[in-house]
Order: sequence, then C-alpha cells, then structure tokens
Amino acid sequence: MLYPFTFKPILKSVIWGGADICPFKGINPVQKGIGESWEISHVEGNVSVVDNGFLSGKSLDELIHTYGDELMGKKVVARFGNTFPLLIKFIDACDNLSVQVHPNDELARKRHNSFGKTEMWYVIKASSEAALYSGFSQQIDAEEYEKRVKNNTIMDVLQRYAVKEGDVFFLPAGRVHAIGAGCFVAEIQQTSNITYRIYDYDRRDANGNGRELHTELAKEAIDYTFYPNYRTHYERKPNEEVALVSCPYFTTNLLECDQPFKRECAGIDSFLIYICMAGKVVIKDNNGQAITVHQGQTVLIPAQATSVEIFPDLSARLMETYIL
Repeated sequence: MLYPFTFKPILKSVIWGGADICPFKGINPVQKGIGESWEISHVEGNVSVVDNGFLSGKSLDELIHTYGDELMGKKVVARFGNTFPLLIKFIDACDNLSVQVHPNDELARKRHNSFGKTEMWYVIKASSEAALYSGFSQQIDAEEYEKRVKNNTIMDVLQRYAVKEGDVFFLPAGRVHAIGAGCFVAEIQQTSNITYRIYDYDRRDANGNGRELHTELAKEAIDYTFYPNYRTHYERKPNEEVALVSCPYFTTNLLECDQPFKRECAGIDSFLIYICMAGKVVIKDNNGQAITVHQGQTVLIPAQATSVEIFPDLSARLMETYIL
C-alpha cells in the first residue's frame, strides 16, 4: 500500500545562493551558497529519490512506472503520461537573479519537445530591501523590448514589488519576471527547466564577458499584455483552506491551522502535495498511513487517498497543491 512520501532534497549550490535553505529545512551541517532545494522533481538528471518508508531509495520515476494511476491519478496520467507534472522548489537569493521568461506549452513543444513553464511564488521570508519583478509597468511591444535590452533599460519598464512574508505571485508562461536579492520563496511550477534569459544587469565575469542572453528566443515567448497589478490578493483565514492560484497546471491553497483539519479528496483524482512552511504537523490518510512533517519539508500524498487529516503541533502553515 502506498503512503505519504518525502524525498531527498536536491540542493543547488550557485553563486547567488544565500544561507537560509539549510537552517529552514533543518539540514546539518549548514551549507552556504545553496540557492535552490528541489523538493519534488522529475526533471531529467534531477529526479527525486524517496527517503522514507519501505520504498526508500526508489526514484520518483520508478514510482510512476510501478504505481502510475495510484500515485498520480488516472486523470493526471491520461494528460501527462509518465511524467510527474510539477516541480517544487525553495529558492534563496542573496543577489538579484537574471530577468527571464518561460515559453508556453505550444512554443516549448515546438522548440524543445518539452512542457512550457507556468509557475507561482510564495514569499516565505524577505529582507527589508527585498523585491520581486513581475510583468511590465507600462505597455510595450516586441520592438521596444529589443531596444531596451540592447541599451540596458529593460528594468525601467518592469513592475517592481517590495515584498514580505505571505506575498503571492502567479507567473503564467510568457510573463517577464525576476527574483531580487533578499527573497526566500517557495516555487510551484510545471516540470520544465527551460528559461530564456533577457537581462543580467550587465554583469561581467573576470574576463569581462557577460552571460548569454536569449533575446530573440524570448521575444516570441513574451506576453506583452499590460496589467495594472500582478500580485495575487487573498485573505488569510485560520483553519480554513484559502485559494491562492487555480490554473490548468496546478491548483494551490494555503492552510494555516492550530487545530486538526480534515481534507476530503476522493473526487480530485490527483496526488496532493503539502509544503510545510512553518511549524510541524502529522498528516494521516484514510488508510491510517501517517507521516510527521516539519518546516522545510514537502510531502506527496498518493492519489489513491480519499481523505487526509492534518494534526498541527501548536500551529503550522502549509501550501497544498494538486491538478484539477
């Protein structure tokens, strides 16, 4: 019988990485310069490995091939085949990440034989100066975009948001965006590693070379539609599920609880993922399979579960995501 799974984190050491991921996840010894922890991944070369229960040591790929419908749900398998459709990450930036955009499904399939990349951010922690960039601050077109990349003024037309814990941004494929220094976020995205780099602050290496930009590739991928506000607004409600994002690729809710909570999921026909962002909980499915999850851990509930109960130790904050 399947049970709630946790996976070994895939830690990414990068030049812009901060010092928060290891303490947040309770990893010792603390490693600095860790910019990302891939919590659940089916990206080629970065496939997650189970680290609990009798299937410990099995890869996510092996789980899918052995338990497809039971693990992911019949509807999910019918749509995505033997590919787990979501990539879950923590990102900790001590420097500004490059300005980038991701292609949609159609363009990614044509160019890379891949899924596109729609994603979302939840801000777990932010310094007093931290900011995220999402979308344009005024209407521009492809011609102006090219000019501004060439003359290093693209930042002048990006929407900058000072951020704090709890802020949420939905980033459909095609939306120009960047994570600024001092941001620590949880990211939920389609299983894709395709990124078009638009601007890198004209940074140079020791030899005076800038990073490769994908100006032409990005030009066709960008959605130039201007919106007055790109931040997701929601109202926090203790001990209730609060809707954050619902899109064709994932549905995500926030749960802040200080008392037991029951989740009926028989009709979803999808796995559930819980990302624990604060506190500690016991999660138990309808078959009595239970797991203790603490801050910084991510757990995958197989689709065969028809209900889940969450028992917080004092209080906890979780994000829940699944495929509708």
